[in-house]
Amino acid sequence: MSAASAPVAIVTAAASGIGRGMASELAAAGHRLVLLDIDESVHDLARDLGGSAVTGSLTDPAGLARLVDHALERHGRIDAVVNGAGHARNGALLDVTDEEWHDGLDMLLLSVVRLARLVTPHMERAGRGAFVNLSSYTAFEPLGMIPVNSALRAALTSFTKLYADQYAPKGIRMNSIMPGYVDSWPERPEFLARIPAGRYATVAEVGKLAAFLVSDAAAYINGESIRIDGGAGRSL
Repeated sequence: MSAASAPVAIVTAAASGIGRGMASELAAAGHRLVLLDIDESVHDLARDLGGSAVTGSLTDPAGLARLVDHALERHGRIDAVVNGAGHARNGALLDVTDEEWHDGLDMLLLSVVRLARLVTPHMERAGRGAFVNLSSYTAFEPLGMIPVNSALRAALTSFTKLYADQYAPKGIRMNSIMPGYVDSWPERPEFLARIPAGRYATVAEVGKLAAFLVSDAAAYINGESIRIDGGAGRSL
């Protein structure tokens, strides 16, 4: 595959943690990358991976529009969008303020909706495309310690399915990945005890799943929310 024909992927929240792992694995799989993060270090990562970057926030619609415009101006196409995410502010369930709920909504759900609005018309014209959304296994098994993440990622599961239903006939797919405990966070014995695998996932393992889901090898996987949690989830 020539460099000019390599697929183009946008990755958001890419400077660190799982987002960085997903960007790295997409680059290894041959994608040309356009990255977004509020942290300026995203430009260093982009250079290391042979891509480019835009500094901006997931919660800023104008910043997301600049990201898409940059990708199209640089490459003329967008084949995949991998929606990374930050961490919402959480607290005891009824202590979470309205402002914190709204901030979480912007970050965890509306960022995905807004990028879908911006990119879908271009994928429709191309007759193909794939989205992957970073969610959490708490969408299926809510944790009281992170109510904002748990509730809004459950909403993301529903949006993922609704989008897939509508756009599958256009050749566009959307799936979500649902990590459990990942090594971008410090290990805690009480969390390790919940994981049958006995360890946290690596960011590379999560990244490989994202790279697979946007690839042609996953062409018949659509509308799914796939756990990658070492067996921590107990629901069927």
